[in-house]
Amino acid sequence: MDIEKKVRDLVASKVSEIGVNIETVEYVKEGSNKFLRIVISKDVAVDVDTCVEVTNIISPILDEANIIDDSYILDITSKESGQ
Repeated sequence: MDIEKKVRDLVASKVSEIGVNIETVEYVKEGSNKFLRIVISKDVAVDVDTCVEVTNIISPILDEANIIDDSYILDITSKESGQ
């Protein structure tokens, strides 16, 4: 199972409890850094506070699961910001 699917399986139900959907999960290398980029959406516009709230939900889940061996940057962004 790939990292993206594992991450989605771990966190999707938790963030859905606050009305947030996981749109995409990408684990990519950009330059010398690796990013775990999670694009989120919800019925109303996603603001910075929502991104912070989702980060605070997801980060401890990922730390506990320990499914990514390398150092990475967790990047929570909204679907709207990519348009």
